[in-house]
Amino acid sequence: MRFESELATAFKSCNTFHTFEKYAELLSPELIQQGFKQAGVATLRKRRLPLETVLWSIIGMALYRQKSVWDIATQMDIMLPDKKPLVAPSALVQARQRLGADAVKEVFKSVAQHGYETNSFEQWGGLNLFAVDGVVWRTADTLENHQVFETQSNQHRENTYPQIRMVCHMELTSHQLINSAFSGYRTSEMVLAEQLIDSTPDHSLTLFDKGYYSLGLLNRWSQTGTERHWLIPARKDLNYEVLHRSGKNDYRVRLKTTPQSRKKFDELPEFIEARLVSKTIKGKEYRILTSMVDELRFPSDEMVELYRYRWEIELGYREMKQSLLNSQYTLRSKRPDMIEQELWGVLLCYNLIRLGMTAAAKKLDSVWPNQLSFTSCSMAITQFFATLPLTSPGNIPKHYESLLEQMGYFKLPPRREDRTYPRWVKPKPRKYPYKKKNANQLN
Repeated sequence: MRFESELATAFKSCNTFHTFEKYAELLSPELIQQGFKQAGVATLRKRRLPLETVLWSIIGMALYRQKSVWDIATQMDIMLPDKKPLVAPSALVQARQRLGADAVKEVFKSVAQHGYETNSFEQWGGLNLFAVDGVVWRTADTLENHQVFETQSNQHRENTYPQIRMVCHMELTSHQLINSAFSGYRTSEMVLAEQLIDSTPDHSLTLFDKGYYSLGLLNRWSQTGTERHWLIPARKDLNYEVLHRSGKNDYRVRLKTTPQSRKKFDELPEFIEARLVSKTIKGKEYRILTSMVDELRFPSDEMVELYRYRWEIELGYREMKQSLLNSQYTLRSKRPDMIEQELWGVLLCYNLIRLGMTAAAKKLDSVWPNQLSFTSCSMAITQFFATLPLTSPGNIPKHYESLLEQMGYFKLPPRREDRTYPRWVKPKPRKYPYKKKNANQLN
């Protein structure tokens, strides 16, 4: 969804008198109803807290991390008018339970799909750039969460906090999320990545981490749609047969699949073709395996360098955890269903901020949305939401233009290509305290 176009709709509806209507126009009511319909929920207008207002309170849980849900609903002024100025905290809890997690999930997917279809992004070789990677979230330490989400464990003990494993599909030049899937901690990331195949856009290139090497997954990824290419680092023990040599470090190869993978993926053939490209950078050789076998359209010199953009999704996760959630890594909800609802709300809130940054970047020359500071832009948008209840509908266009202009000033400096961060190997902690001996003890 284009943040700017949805606000334009709000500008035409200047006869609305309640703050809830202003918030509803920031997120298209059609997309909200589409998500509710997909989830099979319906709102009751006679309630003080319709489901649309509850959805905004969940978004506010990510915007106002330090405030309770009751304070968020009060500050955002999203309740419908009534004789009583406030609602009881228990009413918000019951309203969240009525809404459920699937409704927020479907709204997120509707907004993500609409936002991708209505925006144009920078391309490479006629392909939009994406990345898939995983992240872990921590939940409250309760027995029910342990049973549903499980924990990390080793040979000695289990971790204290239950955790959620999530895999996201992100557009790299804007950091907009296309889709996401999550489950318990012990669920494999490749299993979650399979849930993202159907929503992958056509004419795209998805960058994978080397841990996602599965010929069944990669083959299904490229065969499901039109020009859905993939790129992944080649394993050191990769076995292949050279079919064609295009250059010194450019080969078209044939890879043999295993019987186990063919049993799991019915459409997987015995052999698949791919392209193996290698390049030496600062004395170290890097090898890339990809489905882009056209040597003329996709030059090999750029393919290895292209993989470094996969790190953009790691920056997106940092933006969610450190900037948006203020480094409070434990989700605030206690029940598993409410935790899932909160997590979908975090993703929805992140996408709304990113859509605003995309609209601001379009007003600048040759600036990608990911070149704007997420921390500064999110603070500006949060402040815009905070002042909206006091703003008359006729002044919304002026404040929105000021918001876009303000976000345009938050351009980050160019990244230094020569900066390196070598891995620091820390010494293993001692089991017992160490006391230095003096000279007399040594004698």
